[in-house]
Amino acid sequence: MEIKDIENLANLCRIEISETEKEELLGEMDSILGFIDQIQSVKTGGLKDRAGEHRNIMREDENPYERGEFTNDLLGEAPETQEGYVKVKKIL
Repeated sequence: MEIKDIENLANLCRIEISETEKEELLGEMDSILGFIDQIQSVKTGGLKDRAGEHRNIMREDENPYERGEFTNDLLGEAPETQEGYVKVKKIL
């Protein structure tokens, strides 16, 4: 690993680090990567990822609106419309 690799990592993380910090991180990178290897080598005994019992806690819509039910009302409130769409100024 080189200083340019540390700079690339800092850029990806969108953080600024000083030259001194780059040198320190370069020296610590082997121990950091070693620690990550140690964590990855832990045997979980076949445990699956556990996110709890609740997968989707959003309620189902009891009376969902039909598509387009309010379209004409909403378009009627717009200052300008064109072919079923709200017309806005071109911004470029």
